[in-house]
Amino acid sequence: MSSEYLTFAISGQDYGVDILSVREIRGWTKETPLPNASTSVRGVVNLRGEVVPIFDLRVRLNADAPPPTANHVVIIVEAQAGVYGLLVDAVSDIVSLDEAELQPVPDTVADAEHGFLTALAAREERMVSLLDLDRLVEGRTVTAALNAPETPLLDAAA
Repeated sequence: MSSEYLTFAISGQDYGVDILSVREIRGWTKETPLPNASTSVRGVVNLRGEVVPIFDLRVRLNADAPPPTANHVVIIVEAQAGVYGLLVDAVSDIVSLDEAELQPVPDTVADAEHGFLTALAAREERMVSLLDLDRLVEGRTVTAALNAPETPLLDAAA
């Protein structure tokens, strides 16, 4: 059985999310910052009358996070935590992966990082890390993430 994933790049690394979770893909637009928001929350945007928080996925994954430009992309997703946007460097493509192509995440990966990586898939010359959107914001709803300080998921020295 195969599933489709939207793949995207963050600091030269490839990631993917289940295409069924993706509501839309938008170009970067200025967000409204929120005071006391966690470090990975850039702020909120108005999406046709709905206030949607924007997570900087580069910060969540401890990647370089320079200020966003018009070249950056926001992927609007819907998960158990609600509707939110993921700021990424670029959208790559949609790939279809068979279960047999999915490899488990090695035990050597730090538990915090391992928590939201569901599998790895080798595609041509690249490795795609598949993310579980519900575990990506595990332990907090989107609303709680907007209001509470956050501790980094990965040790910066790792």
